[in-house]
Amino acid sequence: MMEWVRELPLIPAVAFLYVVIWLRAGATYLLGRGARKAADRGRMAAFLHSPGVERATEMINRWGAPVVALSFLTVGFQTAANAAAGLTGMPARRYAPALAVGGLAWAFIYATVGLVAIRAWFELFIISPWGAVGVLGVLVVLVAVLLRHRRRTGGTLGEPQPARVDQPPVD
Repeated sequence: MMEWVRELPLIPAVAFLYVVIWLRAGATYLLGRGARKAADRGRMAAFLHSPGVERATEMINRWGAPVVALSFLTVGFQTAANAAAGLTGMPARRYAPALAVGGLAWAFIYATVGLVAIRAWFELFIISPWGAVGVLGVLVVLVAVLLRHRRRTGGTLGEPQPARVDQPPVD
């Protein structure tokens, strides 16, 4: 992505990337919906309305939202997942929440550590699945410790702030 995005403060960078992913993934989904409508005429209509295709479409529409959301944590699969959601006619009421969650995760990751860290983790997973799970566990514990510290100290890294009047002191 453009270098100037990396120079932005975190919140504006995430917000910008979130808009980008909504536009890009949403357009891919809409192109898939358009292709489905175009194919739903003529010879393809009989195939698209066959019992097998309708069962598969229903299953994807029902259970595909988590796949769409998780696709944003991959490289290369997200476009296919968004197009497939459109091609199968996934209702927007199921697609939009998946895009909202997955897109926010993508924007946050891309604005912070970037996809290099995600690729490195996947490469580690291929070499050593237990090592990759261990790294993920360490990251979860680190985030939990930092959040707990922030909650206890009011976000400062130095001296703890005095307790507010409406709160009991922290032991």
